Amino acid sequence: MPRVMRLILALVLTLASSISAAACPPLLDLKLPSLTEDAASLCQYQGKVLLVVNTASECSYTPQYEGLEELHRHYKDKGLVVIGFPSNDFGAQEPGSNKEIAKFCEVNYGVSFPMFAKSAVAKGPINPFYERLAQASNSRPRWNFHKYLVDRKGERVLAYESAVTPTDPKFVKAIERLLAQP
Repeated sequence: MPRVMRLILALVLTLASSISAAACPPLLDLKLPSLTEDAASLCQYQGKVLLVVNTASECSYTPQYEGLEELHRHYKDKGLVVIGFPSNDFGAQEPGSNKEIAKFCEVNYGVSFPMFAKSAVAKGPINPFYERLAQASNSRPRWNFHKYLVDRKGERVLAYESAVTPTDPKFVKAIERLLAQP
């Protein structure tokens, strides 16, 4: 391949990489550890509607995992991604290690949606994604299973209190509205 062609190809690849990296919304421009300790970029979810939930294994709201998994399976092909963030911030209701949490979620609720490492969402050194979600929605979690819906552009963030179940008809309608938007 002639030198000029190699230079043009390198330039095109560099520009494509820059455009792709720039396309990630600032809200999602983070790399965080998953339950398996592998770091994952939230940019992989750009263009998707996100349902972000702080979870706990020993909470009265823990059965909401079932509804979250149901939403994940039903709407994932339409662009919904459910993302869990275990936290021990409220009532010390998530005492387990990341490995124990992963096993609990799989065995008890068949969770197949992405779960990130246990982190603080309301006090102490707060997970940076949760800090961004709180600022964008003007709402911080006050208990386990607080929910955020993020639009496909990663710009609009809606907050829902813990008592709103994943299968609440109004909540499902909000998800469907976001999924219908380009």
